[in-house]
Amino acid sequence: MPVFDLAAARRLVPQLRAITEAALREWAACEARIEAAVDGGAPRPDAERALERIVLEWTRRVTDLGAVAKGLWLVDFDNGDGYYCWRYPETTVEYCHGHHEGFAGRRPIAPESLN
Repeated sequence: MPVFDLAAARRLVPQLRAITEAALREWAACEARIEAAVDGGAPRPDAERALERIVLEWTRRVTDLGAVAKGLWLVDFDNGDGYYCWRYPETTVEYCHGHHEGFAGRRPIAPESLN
């Protein structure tokens, strides 16, 4: 897994936003099909698989960039000491957390790290 400095992580945000927005468009279209095809109150298994495929493809594309998909539309960048953390629809990387803290432990990046 690559180690990112803050500038490198931030350079990937436009690509991550584009990847995520495309996945969200597919998700919305799939949800609309699910709502239209609900049979007896439960979505069809093929519709559920379609949503799963959207998430798996999004995850693959995030991983191909060297980042880590940590949740739905949530991405971490290993910085060696922890992770820089980005979540859609954020416009840049502004948060970090330790390797074992996860999203709940995320905090603003210290000002001295912003240079």
